[in-house]
Amino acid sequence: MYGYRGKILRVNLSDLTFRFEDLNLNEAVKFIGGRGLGSKIFFDEVDPNIDAFDPNNKVIIAAGPMTGTPTPAGGRYMVVTKSPLTGTIASSNSGGFWGAEMKFAGYDAIVLEGKAAKPTSIYIVDDKVEFRDASNLWGKTTIETTNEVMKNAPDKAKVLCIGPAGENLSKMAAVMNDLNRAAGRSGVGAVVGSKNLKAIVIKGTSKPEVADPEALKEVVKKSRVQIKENGVTGAGLPTYGTNVLVNIINEAGVFPTNNFQESYFDKAEEVSGETLAEKFLIKRESCFACPIACGRYSKADEIETGGPEYETVWAFSAACGVSDMKAAIKANFWCNEMGLDTISAGVTIATAMELYQIGLIKDDELNGVGLKFGDADGMVEWVKKMGRNDGKLATLMAQGSYRLADAYGRPELSMSVKKQELPAYDPRGIQGQGLQYATSNRGGCHVRGYLISPEILGLPEKLDRTELKGKPEWVKIFQDLTAFIDSCGLCLFTSFALTADDYADMFSAVTGKKHSAADILEAGDRIWNLERVWNLKAGIDPSEDKLPKRLIEDAIPSGPSKGMKSGLAELLPLYYQVRGWDEKGIPTKDKLDSLGVPS
Repeated sequence: MYGYRGKILRVNLSDLTFRFEDLNLNEAVKFIGGRGLGSKIFFDEVDPNIDAFDPNNKVIIAAGPMTGTPTPAGGRYMVVTKSPLTGTIASSNSGGFWGAEMKFAGYDAIVLEGKAAKPTSIYIVDDKVEFRDASNLWGKTTIETTNEVMKNAPDKAKVLCIGPAGENLSKMAAVMNDLNRAAGRSGVGAVVGSKNLKAIVIKGTSKPEVADPEALKEVVKKSRVQIKENGVTGAGLPTYGTNVLVNIINEAGVFPTNNFQESYFDKAEEVSGETLAEKFLIKRESCFACPIACGRYSKADEIETGGPEYETVWAFSAACGVSDMKAAIKANFWCNEMGLDTISAGVTIATAMELYQIGLIKDDELNGVGLKFGDADGMVEWVKKMGRNDGKLATLMAQGSYRLADAYGRPELSMSVKKQELPAYDPRGIQGQGLQYATSNRGGCHVRGYLISPEILGLPEKLDRTELKGKPEWVKIFQDLTAFIDSCGLCLFTSFALTADDYADMFSAVTGKKHSAADILEAGDRIWNLERVWNLKAGIDPSEDKLPKRLIEDAIPSGPSKGMKSGLAELLPLYYQVRGWDEKGIPTKDKLDSLGVPS
């Protein structure tokens, strides 16, 4: 069983019991692992109509067959559950070292069921599983929690935990690991919190075997050369981190500003990757087996923190009209401490700023904390207040921008898709990315098909970002390839340099079964359709494949992309055709049967 460990750990938190199950290898190969395997287990076991905080909702933590192997950036794992933010199937991806350690402990997946009677942590060393009272940890930040649990943990154990936001059931709460890495999107941390689970500490003492070590050695060597020679993975990301994108995106005029009211930020240079590297960077950081090392470790005044990433900097700068890099670093730190998704947190604050701007949020609701666009100190303070449910407004904001805007009668001011906040690219000026936003199975998301790669960066080839022709086909390919990458356990950033053939060669060497590029894209298509079917059963109607009203009806008002509008209305029917779905956006029986997906 090469690449896989052949075992699933199933934990019942209600009675604090556990058992081991053999991995269904046929299902694993069909759905790869990670996102795919976790989603298939979830599909088979969880009622789509269940409330996200019902104890019968499950959390599946799944690694891929390449997680913990020598493959480049093979340290990823997924958290799969029903999202309290969107109601969709959530599968949130994280890096660092925790996922590899889970594989070293002997598990392809951990299934969390039920709800503990009181705050609980789980300690795992190989096949030894222990439950410990975590009442003393409840209310502590993620750094405090990690430091405390490591006092009585094996040397070099890895820690996954939630912060106060997850405990308080914030619908944007993240699962944190290795201090600064986050399974950030879709509110997965709140589901963990609803189960009274504070932390999972894990240590393993063996590594997964691969089928053909020599073949793998050669393909890894080749892939690392490609990664090193690629301009993005070999120069841009190592030197400036993901925040290298700030000037690139702003110069294209698609850097959303003041809650997407504008798309060009005239102070972008002050929060750029170059500025971060020159004035605030302490060191680079790397995840397991990663040759890119795009992670940053930064300092602003008395605060040191992992990050911030591009999306985070944008959410706490241009989105809120703030040009203070120190404030972005501090907001990032408090998101990590509280266990909050930085994108949703920043966009929600931006939404609140617009509601204040138009007079719907009143001064007497603020308790003296600023909420104007450009108020850096106020922005940072709202992050802390949201994490702790500190006050009526902060508690409402912690539920995300859609519920906030809806409470004030203006849901259209939430820049979200399926109630999940959009990231740092204006879809009016990037047509493929706009289509990807609208059709993403987990709501507003850039990493389910990163069309920024061809439409802005020119990888693997340069596409005209304003052109509609051919974009549905490109979106499908990127979505399917991403589904495979998420499932095999590698980092998406490797796709800047590697091709589907490269991934197929690595997968073949690890598992011992020959796979082609067509095979892995078909697996991605299978996973995408499985998620779509589950969402449909959960009541996520195809009418939700849309963009916010502002991004459909209003052209970009100024800047390099002035006058551009979304072509989603024209693109969406073509996308459904390319997917093999009916005209309403529902997968046909023939399509599902061809992929082996239950209807």
